Amino acid sequence: MRGREGRRNMPPRRRSSFRTISLLMLLPIGGLVLFLAVRFVREQFAHIAKPASQHVEASTIAPPKPHVAAKKAPIAKPHHGSGGIVVILDDVGFDHQPLAGAMRIDPNVNFAVLPNGAKSREFARELNAHGFELLCHLPMEPENPRQSPGPNAVMTTMTDAQIEATTRSNVEAIPNIRGVNNHMGSRATSDRRVMTSVLNALPKGLYFIDSRTAGTSLAADVARELNIRTASRSVFLDDEQNEAAIRAQLAALVTAAESHGVAIGIGHMYPETVRVLAAEAPALRSRGFRFLRASEVVN
Repeated sequence: MRGREGRRNMPPRRRSSFRTISLLMLLPIGGLVLFLAVRFVREQFAHIAKPASQHVEASTIAPPKPHVAAKKAPIAKPHHGSGGIVVILDDVGFDHQPLAGAMRIDPNVNFAVLPNGAKSREFARELNAHGFELLCHLPMEPENPRQSPGPNAVMTTMTDAQIEATTRSNVEAIPNIRGVNNHMGSRATSDRRVMTSVLNALPKGLYFIDSRTAGTSLAADVARELNIRTASRSVFLDDEQNEAAIRAQLAALVTAAESHGVAIGIGHMYPETVRVLAAEAPALRSRGFRFLRASEVVN
């Protein structure tokens, strides 16, 4: 009995420390395996989630805007050959516009002059004297009734005779024009009757550039039916008025020109737009891209 009681009162045997040491050694190994597993999953997810690059095509409404990095986005270098770039600067004709800077971009930049601008005729005469190609930037009815295209705009509520008279009045307000493009006009250019009246009112020899402010625009289609030379906008350059975004859009225009041989970019007389174009034009020319007049690409 004593023997049994003595064994019962003895302290419990110590468990072997081998298991504890083994567990301590396995902890860092397990942590490393977990870290590598998480990293692998993240990399695989990022690869799957990365969007495919967007292909920019001519005559499409509002192509997806390229991602704008925080740093200055360089113009993409062409992989082969070159292309023709048509740049049209809209809304010409108001005070404090950087006209002198815009004229230094390239001799073949095109200027679309609003008929109702305070300095429209003055700027049109100056641009013509320096040899630039001019368009009448024809005010037309937008889809959003809260947006105003300005006075003397072509509206869908007008009769055919009123549309023709309004078109002629605007065209005649700008001297020395070679063509016309629409200012706003998402509703008007989508109306076949309206576009037929507008194009029938154009003096013989003028072309029409469809600014493509709406994916439903019929302007270019109707122009071809009436044997009026036409072309469509490829890229809007400055929906976002900051230099990084404009550079990204210019890169998209370059890609479209390389892919299709020619592409039309429409911007505005914003200081940011003029600065970007003036800074990038020499590099584009050195890479083989040519600035073209709109009259060279319509057909």
